[in-house]
Amino acid sequence: MTTFADTPTDAAPVNPFVETAERAALRASVAALAKRYGQEYFMECARTGKKTDELWREAGQLGFLGVNLPEEYGGGGAGMYELAIVMEEMSASGVGLLMMVVSPAICGNIIARFGTDDQKQRWLPGLSDGSITMAFGITEPEAGSNSHQITTTARRDGSDWLLTGRKVWISGVDQADAVLIVARTEDARTGKLKPALFIVPTDAENFEYKQIAMELINPEKQFQLFLDDVRLPSDALVGSEDAALGQLFAGLNPERIMAAASAIGMARFALGKAVDYVNNRTVWKTPIGAHQAIAHPLAQGKIELEMAKLMMQKAATMYDAGDDWGAAEPANMSKYAAAEACVKIVDQAVQSMGGNGLSTEYGIAPLLNLCRVARVAPVSREMVLNFVAQTSLGLPKSY
Repeated sequence: MTTFADTPTDAAPVNPFVETAERAALRASVAALAKRYGQEYFMECARTGKKTDELWREAGQLGFLGVNLPEEYGGGGAGMYELAIVMEEMSASGVGLLMMVVSPAICGNIIARFGTDDQKQRWLPGLSDGSITMAFGITEPEAGSNSHQITTTARRDGSDWLLTGRKVWISGVDQADAVLIVARTEDARTGKLKPALFIVPTDAENFEYKQIAMELINPEKQFQLFLDDVRLPSDALVGSEDAALGQLFAGLNPERIMAAASAIGMARFALGKAVDYVNNRTVWKTPIGAHQAIAHPLAQGKIELEMAKLMMQKAATMYDAGDDWGAAEPANMSKYAAAEACVKIVDQAVQSMGGNGLSTEYGIAPLLNLCRVARVAPVSREMVLNFVAQTSLGLPKSY
């Protein structure tokens, strides 16, 4: 198993804005793999109902999927900075794997930090090499991702747990071996419900899922989940029954970092296509990229993209240093900034390329829908603004 942990020879801290030789080598290796598959492979899988199994398997074998997970469980021993590099480079070649956001980033980090020794031994090696995929279930029809309003409940039945509830907008359940479910348990002392995390195998009895029809061209699908007294052993509970909110930060900050990395990579892909086109498309003996009406919006997109990337690097660096709460602000900001930059760049790429921007040949049109996902998931831009208003500016809570 390839490892990617940085091992500086002196005591100087790693500069997150100047990548080490190890990180640069990781970026180059991932880019080479992703380019071998490319957007045509990704689109063919999406349009024919196939999964990107070959790419996922090879990425796992090369150590890319588990680069952030502990070495003793088959991972690369690095961190979210490195996993964000993998996500960005995959997306920059048109093969952004949505399940990377969920399986190694959310589920892998939570289990690595809060799971029992048995849970780590059971799940982390497979999450590291890609032989196991895990989905994440927090969102509900009425509650959204507000963990305080979740109604999926877990109650004890002897030494077992029984889970009942519904989830919606859960990614990749059809290709997952298990789902890390956010439920709520009753506090015997107060009667109040509190969040708790459970690993639910997708072949568990009374666990059902249904695909949601989407207007997105993507191999990875969205699902509704139905849990009707799903019986789980006592060791399905991850971490402390009393500390799930804190444990969620260990997964939700990486989720936002990876969403930012995905949007940044997608924006790079679109910007590269547009720049190549306007450099070569000549009208009246002049490349259209020479005109400021074409050049300036693309240059502005580049600036906003690089600023979003810096915030993502800050978030990943703080998270890897163990500062969960401190990482929350830049993680949310990077997700917001990357999504806005991505939507703007994709739109401008289409505009710069004219009719060709909507053709199948140039590969930009499918991104018009896909880039919008970054604005609404895994948390909407409005909820990010609420977070910043309340936690960064100290403004009154609006909901």
